[in-house]
Amino acid sequence: MLESVAFSLGPIHVRWYGIILGTAALIGLMLAIREGKRFKIVPDFFMDLLLIGVPSAIIGARIYYVAFQWADYKDNLWEVFMIWHGGIAIYGALIGAIIGTSFYIRAKGYNFFRIADILAPGLIVGQAIGRWGNFMNQEAHGGPVEESFLRDSLHLPNFIVNQMNIEGTFYHPAFLYESIWSFVGLLVLFVLRRRPFLRAGELFLSYFIWYSIGRFFIEGIRTDSLDITGPGWLASLMNALWSPMKVVFEPGVLTYGGNIRFSQLLALLIVIAAVTMITIRRKKGYAKEHYSDPIVSSLALDKNKVVNEEETDKGVNYDSNRTI
Repeated sequence: MLESVAFSLGPIHVRWYGIILGTAALIGLMLAIREGKRFKIVPDFFMDLLLIGVPSAIIGARIYYVAFQWADYKDNLWEVFMIWHGGIAIYGALIGAIIGTSFYIRAKGYNFFRIADILAPGLIVGQAIGRWGNFMNQEAHGGPVEESFLRDSLHLPNFIVNQMNIEGTFYHPAFLYESIWSFVGLLVLFVLRRRPFLRAGELFLSYFIWYSIGRFFIEGIRTDSLDITGPGWLASLMNALWSPMKVVFEPGVLTYGGNIRFSQLLALLIVIAAVTMITIRRKKGYAKEHYSDPIVSSLALDKNKVVNEEETDKGVNYDSNRTI
């Protein structure tokens, strides 16, 4: 089994989880900076976004998790702030990051969707890499599985198989399934963003569609899903949509006694919402710009307007003086 602690500096333990997440954020930043250069956006803009987005994501991820597990925290409020004890959710992180960065993007005079399109590949590669932090912590895995399935059917290397052995039981490497799905999604986004038909905002929404489809099916094998108790018809619908997975996988147990995995429900709603937004934005003319069109800050436009007006005024005064 691999150790979750990379190294220690006295009483300070540096964990692989943090190192992996930091690496994921930096690679995502590099992708955004590189694509941003095509649109003449300075690297400092994306660095500032990272400094705002990461804390916002952590806060959002924690709030999301605590909200669904409030019974575990209501009698010990200090535990809410102890994120090193575990308990964060990726959808909460996305919500927090979107809220936090949207204010900064608008303050800089940019259209949110134009910048979000540039960030989309960085987001999905960050998730692809970040899932390996779950691997090091032996968490976010699926249900029990035979060792032969991991070795002979999936042909996984020893270091993954051994890490999936938790207290004598082997588990589905759900982290790996999601990581691979996200890496494939990265390639899909790379192809899409060079297509002439792509409109502003559609790469960002395509990221949500791709990730959420994978999350819906992979979430069904996990054993640590946040769940809720919903109407029977909705639970039946969710199970029916997931049923093709039963050819290979058994569904994971619902840990907290509900009948609906909330991440599955949210993933389904996100796919519907994203497809609807793309359709409405096109029909209503809200997405007139294409992905490849120049990105210009409204602040720069206002500045140029003022300069042009000043130059015009000077020209008028000069001509008036000549007439006199």
